[in-house]
Amino acid sequence: MKRQSVFPGILFIGVGLFFLLHQFNIPYVDQLVRWPSILVILGFAFLLQSYMNKDYGSLFPGTLLLLLGIHFHMLFFLSTWPSHWSMYTCIVGLSFLHVYAKTKKDGLLPGIILLVISALGFFSGGVVTWFQSITDMLERFWPLFLIALGIYLLFKRK
Repeated sequence: MKRQSVFPGILFIGVGLFFLLHQFNIPYVDQLVRWPSILVILGFAFLLQSYMNKDYGSLFPGTLLLLLGIHFHMLFFLSTWPSHWSMYTCIVGLSFLHVYAKTKKDGLLPGIILLVISALGFFSGGVVTWFQSITDMLERFWPLFLIALGIYLLFKRK
């Protein structure tokens, strides 16, 4: 017999605590009671649902929402926290790797690819310009590629 869904319970507890803390105006807690906290609560609820039911279908959204919430909190608290676009590909890549670490089936290749893209984005601005020049060149020559593909398909022996 499958366990009942724990997601609604965790979600109601988390949102209730969020609004309760918001009403009391406790010093230093008001800094935590911001909209990214809702993302953290949702992510935590999804993760608990996954782990308690041993059904890992909601593991990816849970990890993604949790990491996004942490990221947005860090943007508020630390001025040195990176706000580069690579953070988002890194967060999605880490979410894929978390799914792979738990299921050993899905998520390894997309996770690695996204982390490599993130590393390239973080550590080299020249890669973006290089990639842009390649796409500009391909944009000019794509009709020739289509013509060559059509000729190949016409004369290919079966």
